[in-house]
Amino acid sequence: MPTRVPEPLERGPSPWPTFAVCATAAYVTTLDMSIVNVAFPEIASSFPDASRGMISWVVTAYSILFGSLLVASGRMADQVGRKRMLQAGITLFLLGSAGCALSPGLGALIAGRAVQGLGGALMMPASLGLLLSAFPAERRSQAIAWNGAAGALGVSSGPTLGALLVSGFGWRSAFWINIPICIGLAVMTRRSVHEPPRVRQPRPDIGAAVLVTAAVAALVGGISRAESTGWTDAAVIGLLVAAGVLGGMVVQRSLRHPVPLIPPSLFRERSFTAANIATFVFGAAFAANILNNVLFLRTVWDYSVITAGLFSVLAPVVVAITAFVAGRTMGRVGFRPLLIAAQISFAVIVLGEALLLSSDPTPWTRWLPLMVVLGIAIGFTFPVLSAAAVSTLRPENFALGGAVNNTFRQVGSAVGVALVVTLQSSGDGIDGFRAGWYFVAVCGLIAAAACMLQPRASTEGIAT
Repeated sequence: MPTRVPEPLERGPSPWPTFAVCATAAYVTTLDMSIVNVAFPEIASSFPDASRGMISWVVTAYSILFGSLLVASGRMADQVGRKRMLQAGITLFLLGSAGCALSPGLGALIAGRAVQGLGGALMMPASLGLLLSAFPAERRSQAIAWNGAAGALGVSSGPTLGALLVSGFGWRSAFWINIPICIGLAVMTRRSVHEPPRVRQPRPDIGAAVLVTAAVAALVGGISRAESTGWTDAAVIGLLVAAGVLGGMVVQRSLRHPVPLIPPSLFRERSFTAANIATFVFGAAFAANILNNVLFLRTVWDYSVITAGLFSVLAPVVVAITAFVAGRTMGRVGFRPLLIAAQISFAVIVLGEALLLSSDPTPWTRWLPLMVVLGIAIGFTFPVLSAAAVSTLRPENFALGGAVNNTFRQVGSAVGVALVVTLQSSGDGIDGFRAGWYFVAVCGLIAAAACMLQPRASTEGIAT
């Protein structure tokens, strides 16, 4: 039987240096999922002989490695040491970023992105496990909410930061910026982060680790390919079928293995299951809306990359501010009502984008007010979902539970982006973007319905 880690591990040292490290890790790993999207045209112009499909692997390689290895690395982090895994992830992320910035050709750039994805997959679960171990039980939900805000800020600020960097210094600057961040992370981790005791239990199912990695890789790869080839492409269908078969094998092994990779008991926790369902659907809505909005500004309103980036910066700032409020508010009202209200609000605001925005640019009177309210809704959603997903887990499952939740989010994001690209091509001009916004609004309502499955729990254990 697993040996429980004492709660809390230490009361003496301040948990805030650990929080700073973990929040920065969450920010940089999610930032690199979206910052490169803005640089796509510039990267394509640097490699004129490469096909669009080959260049798309600059984005896809990171997504596949990052999303597919989260669960396995989360399990490893709980056993071999969360600080050790975080340090390994930082090192790989730094090396991958340097490789991308210095890449002499497209192949080297794609390889660097793959190394970045591997590093991010090691960093994310380990940092979450360290964060939860550093805080006492009554403060954990608040800490994870604020950490989740850093991740959401990374995704949503990617287009803006990418636009500023690419327009001023070229696409390689989107990778150079990671170097000082990773060096600072490595120094802070070595000096300030405490290594909690490892979970002492038999080695988990290695076969399932391979299968779940292959399943998520096939799923993300198939969805990413569908963006350019369509859903009826034979390779897309084959990858999606393979993902389903491999996923079924993971479930079967998890039910029978004495030490399963993903203990089925996790999904008997109602808050964990409901939060992951909502995270998948809202992840699709969130990623689809970011892409829809950026492309709308660039194509319909014909804004330059830097202008589009500047008009996209407000929502991330509001998300960050709102998340700190959310961390305290859920201590008074609990997860369920806050999530339902936030996601219904999100759906209504996105519907407002579809109905109020037109081909005539109205950035000050319509766009920016909508972005403010949208940022508030997001700030009350992702951080609270992250907290709800791990709120009832045992300490020895912190990194694993966070990894599962992040996997649901990454796969949902890939699905949302692929579907919104398909919808954008279904109409001419603004009609395609309106179809995208309608899709996002529906996803928001579905996520709200999923959050109704959250238990009507008291606020016990949630920081006030």
